[in-house]
Amino acid sequence: MQDNYQLITKTAAGLEEVLAREIKALGAKNVRLMHRAVICEGNKELMYRINYEVRTALKVLKPFKTFFAKNEDDLYKKVQEINWMELIRTDQTFCIDTVATGRFFTHSQYAGLKMKDAIVDQFREVYGIRPSINTLNPDLRINLHIREDKVTLLFDSSNESLHHRGYRKQVDKAPMNEVLAAGLIQLSGWQADCNFIDCMCGSGTLPIEAAMFAMKIPPGYYRKQWGFMKWDDYDAELWERIRKEADAKICDFDHEIWASDRSPKAVAIAEGNVKYAHLQHDIHVMKKDMHDLTPPGGGGIMIINPPYGDR
Repeated sequence: MQDNYQLITKTAAGLEEVLAREIKALGAKNVRLMHRAVICEGNKELMYRINYEVRTALKVLKPFKTFFAKNEDDLYKKVQEINWMELIRTDQTFCIDTVATGRFFTHSQYAGLKMKDAIVDQFREVYGIRPSINTLNPDLRINLHIREDKVTLLFDSSNESLHHRGYRKQVDKAPMNEVLAAGLIQLSGWQADCNFIDCMCGSGTLPIEAAMFAMKIPPGYYRKQWGFMKWDDYDAELWERIRKEADAKICDFDHEIWASDRSPKAVAIAEGNVKYAHLQHDIHVMKKDMHDLTPPGGGGIMIINPPYGDR
C-alpha cells in the first residue's frame, strides 16, 4: 500500500472548481480549493494519474519540506540542513522556480539564488564538484514557495507545464493555452452530446481539446516526458498500467466537430496540428469567414477565441 501525502495541483485562475471535480473523479481525498490550485491527499498512483488524465492541471507538486525563515541567511542555513545528496547526484541537474510574497522576501530571484548556493555549496564541501543548473529539462525541478516567513519546498512532478500536450507543433498569433481551452469546454457544460464549432479556430486548440474530451483521449496522450520519471522512486510498471487503463477508455464521437477560420495561414496551421494529433478524420477544418458558415444540422455549441484587441 502506498503512503498518502499532500499533492498541490496548479491551474489557471477561474478553473479551480473544474480542476477539483476532475481530481475527485480520480479518487482524491480531502480536496480543497486554493487560488489557482487545488490541494488534496493522495499517493504516487494519484500523482501519476493527475499528470496523465486531468485536463485542467498545469503542474502537480509534491510538498517536501516546510520551515520558517525571515531573511536570505536564514533560508541558506535551513536549506543546508537538508541532505541534498540523498535527492540528487553530482552528475544530475536541477533548477529552482521561486514564488515569494510578503515583507520578508521582496526579491524572488535572489531567494532562489541563495537556495541554489546552499545546495551546491553542500556538494562542493563533500565532493569538490556540484550538480549543474538546467532550467529547461532538469533531473529535479524544485518549487520554492515563500509566504511571509513560511517557506515550503516542493518537487515538481510535471517539470514542463502540462498545457504542453505535445500535439501543437505550430501556433498562430496569440494562441489559447490548452488547459484554458479544456477548462472553457468543461465550463460550457458541453457533454459531447451534440456538435461543436469554433469559427475562429486559429491554431486549432479548442477543436482539438474538444475532440480529446469527447473521445476520452487523455491530455497526456501525445506527451513523452514528465518530471517524476527522473526521480529515484519512479515506478515504470505502475505508470504503464495507468496509461493503459486511461487509453482503454478512448472511444468514438457520434457528432461533428468543425474548425474554421478566414485566415489561410491559421487554417494551414490548424490542419497540421489536427493531423499531428491523428484527428483529421474527427475534426473538419475549413477556410471560411464566420459570416458565411452554415452550421451542421442537429444543433450544438460554439466556442470561439476572437482576435486579441477585437473582443
